[in-house]
Amino acid sequence: MGVKISLDGKLYYCAAGIGGVPTWTEVKTTRDATATVSRGEADVTTRGGGGWKAVVGTVKELVVDFEIVYDPDVAAVAALRDAFLNGTAIGLAAMDGDIETAGTQGMWADCAVLKFERKEPLEGAMTVGVTAKATYSANPPQWKTI
Repeated sequence: MGVKISLDGKLYYCAAGIGGVPTWTEVKTTRDATATVSRGEADVTTRGGGGWKAVVGTVKELVVDFEIVYDPDVAAVAALRDAFLNGTAIGLAAMDGDIETAGTQGMWADCAVLKFERKEPLEGAMTVGVTAKATYSANPPQWKTI
């Protein structure tokens, strides 16, 4: 498969969430996106550890931060805004390519939109900064390979 170029990455949403067979819509106005998967940690340091702090990983967390060009007529902008304002979950997929192409992979999750920040630079397009995190759902987040 080779090296992946960031420009080829794609962000998708599904207003109905990731359950069943999601119908994904690409967020074509995405500029920059970061999908961070991390773990919490528990301290398991002991006196027998030779003076070293020791930890074990605990629960995983998914955070998707991205910026989109603001266009109120674009369905993705409205879907993300509505998920934020209404406190409803939205399915997000941060993929390394087209979601219809075999071998494409990335994270899928039902997410809570926790930040919807409209930016208005004096010189440049209005954009929206979005932070979404995996939320309570019957469908846990998953690393998906098509």
